[in-house]
Order: sequence, then structure tokens, then C-alpha cells
Amino acid sequence: MFPLAMDKEDLTLFGEIVSMLATAAPKSNIRERVVGSLARLMHADFCTSYVWNPATGRSEQPYSSSMTADGLEDYDRRFQFHDPITARLRAFRRPVLVEEAMPYSDLERTEFYNEFLKREGMYRGMNLFLFDGGRDVGDLRIWRGRGGTAFGEREIGLLSILQPFLKQAFTIAARDTGLNLSTREREVAMLVAKGCRDRDIARILDIGFGTVRTHINNAMTKCGCANRAELAALLMATDMERPS
Repeated sequence: MFPLAMDKEDLTLFGEIVSMLATAAPKSNIRERVVGSLARLMHADFCTSYVWNPATGRSEQPYSSSMTADGLEDYDRRFQFHDPITARLRAFRRPVLVEEAMPYSDLERTEFYNEFLKREGMYRGMNLFLFDGGRDVGDLRIWRGRGGTAFGEREIGLLSILQPFLKQAFTIAARDTGLNLSTREREVAMLVAKGCRDRDIARILDIGFGTVRTHINNAMTKCGCANRAELAALLMATDMERPS
């Protein structure tokens, strides 16, 4: 059942977003494409998406519907290291209002609020962080400007309904196309895609059975695939997309 306060325009936009998410492909710009539509659906002034990189300890790859270029640069270079709310919001793994992570009375006393959020015009927020297992695949940081009302049940409900579609699309888009696989990993993965069993692959390539399993696991990790079937489908699709 859809949340209340969904008029005809909202329902049409909701359907367009779901259709858009269904087109996600590996290495696609689905986050960039969807932020503007999500801002409209949430009646928001800002919608920005990052991906958390645990290797660097940074939020990276930003796309925004309306944040200024200076704001994005300032967050990248300085303010994400003085951000008191994002780490708390990530822990929820569901659509969450900013005040659930930190009361606004506390947030408004921080440098992050006074020198960044307030300057950029962001006053009331909600976030959703998406994961494929334990891996971050992208987030949504949605804000209303000065004078805007706080987000409520309508927006939380809509984002909750969209969460599985967003997760699937962001997960697919975060996958590698297989082009960074080693030569041997690609050979093994392509034999998997052709339906060969591990012992057959070991015999064909004259390598150990355990080595085959290692290459398959490495390929699945690099491509962001949960199982052999996903790896096979991804590798076959990648080969079909290549020019002859």
C-alpha cells in the first residue's frame, strides 16, 4: 500500500523512478540520474548521493540535484571530516530522519551546521544508506531549505518502499564490468559462464582445483557478484556489449 499524500503527479513520478532504477547496468550513472527525481518526489530542495570508501575513509563520487560546486568541494576537502551525523545515520540502514541520529538542538551548535549546512541552506534532513551485504553501494542525503517543514511519515514511507529498488540498482551500478580481472581470473570466469564445472576448468587450464576456486572467488569479489550465476550473467553480458 502506498503512503498517504500521494497525488497523481507523485504516483507518476514514483513509477518513473522505479522504471529508471530497473535500467541500471554495471558502471552506469544511475545515482546521478535519480537524485533529481527523488528530490521532486520527496518535495525536497536538495538530494545528494555519495559512496563511502572504507579504504580511504571518505565519502566519494558525489552527485547532487542542487548543491553548489563549492559546497561539494568544501565537503570533500574539509567538512566530511567534521561531520557529526553521517556515521550515526549509516548505522541505521533504513530511511532515517537526521534528528533520530542527533537532536537539532545539538546539531545547531556544531561547526558542521553553522559553517556548512546553514551556509548551503540545508535545514531539515533525512538519509538512506544502502548496502550490498557489508559493502556500501551508495547513499541518499535529502534536505529541505529554510522554512521547509520536517520530513515525516510520507517521505519515510516512500523511501522505505523504494529502498529495495534503490539497493538493487546501486548494487548493479557499483559492479565492475570484469575488465579489471586478471587474465587468469577472466579465463576461469568465462569458463564458468560457459557452464564448466570447477574440475573441468582445472583440467582445461592445467591448474589446481583449489586455484580455480580462488580465481572464482576473486572474480566474484571484484565484480560485486554474490554467486557464480551472477558472475556468469555479468561476464556474458559484458562480452555481448563489446564491439566485435
